Amino acid sequence: MTSKEKSPPEENPEVLDPEVLEPEVLEPEEDAAAEEEKDPIEALQEQLKKKDEELAQQKNDFLREKADLENFRKRLIKDKADAVQFANERLLKELVQIDDNLERALNAPNASLQTLKEGVEMIQKQFSTFLKNQKVEPIEAMGKPFDPNLHEVMTQMESEEHDESTVMQEYSKGYTLNGRILRSAKVVTAKKPETPAEEENVEGEEK
Repeated sequence: MTSKEKSPPEENPEVLDPEVLEPEVLEPEEDAAAEEEKDPIEALQEQLKKKDEELAQQKNDFLREKADLENFRKRLIKDKADAVQFANERLLKELVQIDDNLERALNAPNASLQTLKEGVEMIQKQFSTFLKNQKVEPIEAMGKPFDPNLHEVMTQMESEEHDESTVMQEYSKGYTLNGRILRSAKVVTAKKPETPAEEENVEGEEK
């Protein structure tokens, strides 16, 4: 090796790598500085404050729900009152129309008996349609056996043409509303004619 060639510098064992010279950064212990226990009174005050806030929120929720319930109750009362007051409003409107037609028939100029009868028949059909729309059905009585659930006997008449207790005449029609008796039919029922022997026995008893 010539004198011009430089030999690599000798490593000084006492010179340390700069990275090694950096001081070791010690991580603070977890919450080491903050691990100091809080003042028990302060912690209790925080808990009480939190509970107060929760209670205040619950109170507000309760008052709001109470107000909603009261409004709902008042609305129900009003709706019920309106329902009672105007329950028959739609029915009365239809009846008013029927009354209008009846008044026109009665006040028709130069109306003959025949035209008046025809007008009344039309009004009667209109009224029957009205009853049917309201689920009001007439009770069949004529020629039917007497049924105390449907018929009310006004009197009895002797008849050879009808079985006993058969409806012979109908004073007034009966009606049902949705299958429930609205008014019983007032009827006349048949009974067997008394035989001469029965008549004599009756006269003898009277004597």
